[in-house]
Amino acid sequence: MKTLTVSLPGRSYDILIEQGLLDRAGEYCRKALPRADKLFVVTDSTVGPLYLKRLIPPLEAAGWETAICEIPAGEASKCAGELARLWECMMDFGLTRTDAVVALGGGVVGDLAGFAAATILRGVDFVQLPTTLLSQVDSSVGGKVAIDLDHGKNLAGAFWQPRLVLMDPDTLDTLPDATFADGMAEVIKYGCIFDRAFFDFLAQRPDRAQLMEEIEHILYTCCDLKRKVVEEDERDTGNRMLLNFGHTLGHAYELAGHYETWTHGQAVAAGMVRAAGLGERLGVTPAGTAEAIARTLAPLGLPVEIPCTLADYTAAIGLDKKGAGAEIAVILLEELGRAVPHRMPKEALLEELK
Repeated sequence: MKTLTVSLPGRSYDILIEQGLLDRAGEYCRKALPRADKLFVVTDSTVGPLYLKRLIPPLEAAGWETAICEIPAGEASKCAGELARLWECMMDFGLTRTDAVVALGGGVVGDLAGFAAATILRGVDFVQLPTTLLSQVDSSVGGKVAIDLDHGKNLAGAFWQPRLVLMDPDTLDTLPDATFADGMAEVIKYGCIFDRAFFDFLAQRPDRAQLMEEIEHILYTCCDLKRKVVEEDERDTGNRMLLNFGHTLGHAYELAGHYETWTHGQAVAAGMVRAAGLGERLGVTPAGTAEAIARTLAPLGLPVEIPCTLADYTAAIGLDKKGAGAEIAVILLEELGRAVPHRMPKEALLEELK
């Protein structure tokens, strides 16, 4: 088993990575949640039929009373209506402040269940059991939980760290290839911004089978890199913004497709290539960097370019949380493996994007 500990002021939590871990979730959750009598399990209509039968028996064997709330699969469930439904179901279950919430699923489930945990009874513990590659390397670690608003993604939320993160790579076996590739966009991002050797390692493994042979190493590396950033900047006011490489423009692509045409990973993939090209034009990024990123993304079926109107760029940049007043911090690469925030006027960025 691979183990990481996220150490924050006054609290810490473990990230455990091992195949078959879902079947032993009860014993590890019991250690992390000694006061809890009840566990409220949130999953979705895709993941629930696949993995609830493996999760619930070990939880109940460890002595917990459990309740299950299943949400419709998809981004549309990350909304105020589903959040309110979770609150009411939690109260119907008799959840108390010493009980806990378990999120079994991808990023939508983790974000929604985590925000519900952060706000019900002014905050209860929760455990992340991410089942997609994207959620395992990104959203399950770091404590960002949120729902979407009509104005954009993740605009209402909180920082609420999990009590435990359990990652079972076996859950990746049921992912469609496109969903696996979606997560690989975020995996490749870590190499781009923090670790050139890891980027090269990934570039040498251009297909899913090769990557799955090394999956525990990949998960550990990504989570370790994110752990270091979160420990340094829990509230996203400093270097944690480097994790948003490719996201400023990626959010514009998601918006352009009305959050239906392009997945998050696809949008981030194209956003990274475009951001690297922007950095090259601004003289920040060495020539050829965008091409190197595109060569690594393309074999996985990820787009390296997405059409987008200036209006969509303008809307996304206006909502970007890295913006302050008339300026925005765009994450660029000084070289592969080293990212920097590059402050520039929003209008100047839009002119470049024309």
